[in-house]
Amino acid sequence: MWIFLGLLSAFCLGFYDVFKKVSLKGNNVPVVLLLNTVFGTLLLSPVLVESVAQGHYGPGETLMQNLLVLLKAVIVLSSWILGYFAIKHLPLTIQGPINASRPVLVLLGAMLIFGERLNALQWCGMLLGFASLFFISRIGAREGFSFKASIWLWMSIGATMLGAVSALYDKFLMGRFQPLQVQAWYSFYQMLMMGVVVMVLYKLAPAYFGGKFKWRWSILGISIFLTVADLAYFYCLTIPGAMISIVSMTRRGSVIIPFLYGVLVLREKNVKAKAIDLSILFLSLVLLVLGSRG
Repeated sequence: MWIFLGLLSAFCLGFYDVFKKVSLKGNNVPVVLLLNTVFGTLLLSPVLVESVAQGHYGPGETLMQNLLVLLKAVIVLSSWILGYFAIKHLPLTIQGPINASRPVLVLLGAMLIFGERLNALQWCGMLLGFASLFFISRIGAREGFSFKASIWLWMSIGATMLGAVSALYDKFLMGRFQPLQVQAWYSFYQMLMMGVVVMVLYKLAPAYFGGKFKWRWSILGISIFLTVADLAYFYCLTIPGAMISIVSMTRRGSVIIPFLYGVLVLREKNVKAKAIDLSILFLSLVLLVLGSRG
């Protein structure tokens, strides 16, 4: 069951990335992100209303418990801010593989934080994952997106690293809170924080506000696909026997959908080289999965 939920989450994440690309083209990134947090909170508002009706004004019983979920919101929102700017300016066939390398960082973090020991297959998978990152950075340099010249590439790497931190933190949270409570309240906290960010940028730093906003229905689609993807993911982690490394890797299979969109619809360049890099990345993920099962 947890594998099916992981696949459902991956499918929704794939269209989530496509809808982000469509929504952000020539658009105001902070406002689009704010609307996504608003829609995400509205979709989960029944959970918030029920919680408040029962006298709970947060996901936990104590201030410290609520701060734990607030920290989750800070991590995710930081990752989103970097990721939204990256996906707006980078080709999907570059941004996608970078984001899909997240399981490699999750496994590295699991080794360093939780003391997980890697076997030979996992070591090979991790090395191939880092090789894939290096390869895609070289391809990006051909298109003008080098580490020296492109801040968007660094933003993509930063978003991926923060996403890995979030995935590791999820396993900690899911042992202490109900998934829906975490999802609803961290969405609410994100909405409040992003609202403050937009107001500050608009009032104090208009040069960084991001230009004119254009409404597109794909903006609503971002929130719908992400909410379904996250709900499937959170419930997946609560199922006995679910492994965070395999779940995270399964979700990264979502890269196929935006990659195909970038190739077939956006007609992005260097497709052959990027397909080779994606194949290396998938081989890395397969080795990590096989190593985890062993």
